[in-house]
Amino acid sequence: MKENSLRAIERLVSGRPTSDGAGVRLTRLFERDLQRRLDPFLMLDFFGSETPDDYLAGFPDHPHRGFETITYMLEGRMRHRDSAGHEGLLETGGMQWMIAGRGVIHSELPEQNEGRMAGFQLWLNLPAADKLCAPWYRDFPAEELPRFTLANGITGIVLAGKSQGVIGAVQRPITEPLILDLHLPAGARFEQEIPADRHAFLVPYTGEVQVLGQSVSAAQLGILGPGEAVELQGTEASRVLLVAGQALDEPIVQYGPFVMNDEPGIRTAMEDFRAGRLA
Repeated sequence: MKENSLRAIERLVSGRPTSDGAGVRLTRLFERDLQRRLDPFLMLDFFGSETPDDYLAGFPDHPHRGFETITYMLEGRMRHRDSAGHEGLLETGGMQWMIAGRGVIHSELPEQNEGRMAGFQLWLNLPAADKLCAPWYRDFPAEELPRFTLANGITGIVLAGKSQGVIGAVQRPITEPLILDLHLPAGARFEQEIPADRHAFLVPYTGEVQVLGQSVSAAQLGILGPGEAVELQGTEASRVLLVAGQALDEPIVQYGPFVMNDEPGIRTAMEDFRAGRLA
């Protein structure tokens, strides 16, 4: 593809150390300040520690309404339970996809007391017409996630969308998310088409990659500017999460775990939660 069609790094973002749940330490790579720029995505967290005190308390019961959560477990074991009757064990290499829709209360609790726990959680907005849809949940074990291997040694796991002719584990209408976990040998180049109307970003979590000569290091989020594709090159052996999606261009009003389109929607969500009317 012509270089003038390739996306460059528009901005580098350094994650903010924080904690969530019952004290789980994590890095928040983006949240409200970038929700419009990265629409339809609302938040991205990275968690990774070999210290049990950083993750053992987990995420006890808490509500969600109006969006989807995608949890990708790089290492470790986490048990999911929710008020809609779903339960599953998320293990190394697996993905959990949950549509909160009209509302669900769930917990995510570690099932290990030693070793490393690491992964990502991404929040994906729902269009206004679907915010009160029925909740849905599924665990995808590592062996069920579609993947590809290229001649130059690059491997990719297609969590959502399509890449290299491989259809991902999840396809979503309207927002049409693309979520890839790419493993690049040192010096290897990878090109991915991303339609010009999509917002896109990448996060190396091991090593370093270059995009048109701009380096993006591990734990940095690189927002991709205009273009029709992106070309990545591994400066060293690297692993990177590449994400893109179709913007909703709708109002975003968030109050904690509720994401609606206006203040009345938030008030209703809070009232329904207090009255026990979530699923």
